[in-house]
Amino acid sequence: MDKLFPTQEIGSLAKPAWRVKAYRGEPLSEKEIAEAVKWGRRLGIENIEELVKILTKRERTAEEKKMLLRWSARYAIRFFEAAGLDIVFDGEQWRSEMYEHVIRNVDGFKFLGYVKSFDYRYFNKAACVSKPKYIKPFYVEEFIFTKENTKRIVKVPFTGPYTLVDWTFNEYYEKKAGSQIRDFKQRKTSARREFLFDLIKEVVRPEIGKLIEAGAKWIQIDEPAATTSPSAEEMQLFVEAFNETVKGFNCTFSLHNCYSNYEVLAKYASQLQNCSQLALEFANRDNRQTGLADEARTGYKELKFFEDHGFRGNYGLGVIDVHTDFIEPPELVRDRILHAIKVIGDPSRIYVSTDCGLRTRTWEVSFAKLKNMVLGAELARKALDKNR
Repeated sequence: MDKLFPTQEIGSLAKPAWRVKAYRGEPLSEKEIAEAVKWGRRLGIENIEELVKILTKRERTAEEKKMLLRWSARYAIRFFEAAGLDIVFDGEQWRSEMYEHVIRNVDGFKFLGYVKSFDYRYFNKAACVSKPKYIKPFYVEEFIFTKENTKRIVKVPFTGPYTLVDWTFNEYYEKKAGSQIRDFKQRKTSARREFLFDLIKEVVRPEIGKLIEAGAKWIQIDEPAATTSPSAEEMQLFVEAFNETVKGFNCTFSLHNCYSNYEVLAKYASQLQNCSQLALEFANRDNRQTGLADEARTGYKELKFFEDHGFRGNYGLGVIDVHTDFIEPPELVRDRILHAIKVIGDPSRIYVSTDCGLRTRTWEVSFAKLKNMVLGAELARKALDKNR
């Protein structure tokens, strides 16, 4: 876009208590209903009395529960707009969790139980028990709703196939390979590869195709597992999987990777085809003092790795730490952006982002962080104009 330092969120936003409890069929307290009303008024949501009617019911129909998803998504879209973001989605309000939401809508998997992921959060891990089969779209309705309820640029977060495979027990393909390959390591490698590319062909690409048919212009592939196994063989598999995922589609694609080994990822980033942006986390690694010097911006030293290894796309520059309630001052956001310009040279390659999704923060904290991120981006524009 023409605007310098466009601001974006990465994906998730905490689901309000009224959405979670009402969707589960649980009664809500007066305080929880009042919270829905307060934020509805603050965000200028129309007809919130219709939401309140649903929230105050003892029992809710399936259609009313579907309406709760829409209400929650509408709130999240307005939340991001009110914070001033240029690029938005719906805070993933339709999704149970980034992994489970996909797997639950695909044949060939069996859930086995919850395992810890991050910050005492858990995800429901599954085993692949047969060849994956696409049942129905799992992101399309959510995207269409978002597109119809905002005039901002829409970026669709999409859990990547490499992470889906990495977080799944590979029972079916390992058993299949066991009858063909005797060597243990070769068997594991062959089974992993077949699982990954079957998932891409049978599930991921069909969903991307339907998103594009519905009007999606930008899809962000989320791959938190990208450097979990940092060997050259495994990283080449990741690159091949990304390239196969996006091949031939008329759409903008970007990659989000967080809490990872960027020294490893940087060596392979330039091989990612049709990858317009790397959305990366830096703020949580950085200190809180202002300044542009390397000593002040210690969290951004990994940015140079990507430049040195030839990545020439854009960066979703993480300037907001999503795992603390610290509200970054606009001046700190400004200096993180200006320091990044010193590293990469071209300011037009910087999109201003949070490190990751905001699902672990309260709405009050998230809103304050995003507002200051937007203000910091404006300060960076002014500083750049002043020095020209």
